[in-house]
Amino acid sequence: MDISIIIPLYNEEESVPHLIEWIEKVISEHGYSSEIIMINDGSSDSSWEVIEKLAGKNSNIRGISFRRNYGKSAALHCGFQAAQGDVVITMDADLQDSPNEIPELYKMIKNENYDLVSGWKKKRYDNTFTKNIPSKIYNATARIISGVKLHDMNCGLKAYRKDVVKSIEVYGEMHRYIPIIAKWAGFYNIGEKVVEHRARQYGTTKFGLNRFIYGYLDLLTIMVISKFKKSPMHFFGTVGSIMFFLGFLATIWLGIYKIYCLSKDIPAILVTNNPYFYIALTAMILGTQLFLAGFLAELISRNSSERNNYLINKKI
Repeated sequence: MDISIIIPLYNEEESVPHLIEWIEKVISEHGYSSEIIMINDGSSDSSWEVIEKLAGKNSNIRGISFRRNYGKSAALHCGFQAAQGDVVITMDADLQDSPNEIPELYKMIKNENYDLVSGWKKKRYDNTFTKNIPSKIYNATARIISGVKLHDMNCGLKAYRKDVVKSIEVYGEMHRYIPIIAKWAGFYNIGEKVVEHRARQYGTTKFGLNRFIYGYLDLLTIMVISKFKKSPMHFFGTVGSIMFFLGFLATIWLGIYKIYCLSKDIPAILVTNNPYFYIALTAMILGTQLFLAGFLAELISRNSSERNNYLINKKI
């Protein structure tokens, strides 16, 4: 099969029929063998009934329905597991992503050997203050921290080589960072394509300003987990040891200074009345706690069933 198209959706009963009709038209014109997998993320409207009706008319349409709303990451994870196509394309169901981009995205994966191609909505029709400006700041930060040079990390329109979606795990709110997750999984050939962004025709956006707060926290999480998942002691132990060592040196210095003052009959406050003593003590305590956190995380990691799961590219 050439293409699997994965569409996570939540309360999009009005847009889904138009989107499927558009996708089928593009697929038919280019002669691709395909499947369309729609994941209903606990919609409270009649989205699932619409999916069932469409699937009854077209055997290439499949549907997955969650009992409640789990979020976009969960929907994509289930879609990735179910996908069978050589190229997997994801898009949102709100008609803001254009299916006309599918052929070019497919060619970039198949002919230009990209592992992942992310869309870039260079010209947007969203509210400038609440979406565009925060999105630019967020993407700039993600580029600096991760080294993945994409302008629109969170664009829903993406294309993947099948190996990529079968090798990564998306959970929580990590759908924002799939390119970073793919990079840490060993898929470095990540490209970008300017794509059309359309104004929303039906309903309202499902994302609020809180996604930017959660986005930065998730970015820090994925960077730490990606680097230190199999060796947490390297992170916590290093930071904890540095903090403890600095606090210990400060305490020694305070003690030596006190002895020096006593030997020279220089008036000096009690060590316990010196604010630097408590700063040093706090650093030692925090350092010890971080070191112990790393030690405990290392014990948990050693007993993990995934501790020796490695992605193997080729065998002979």
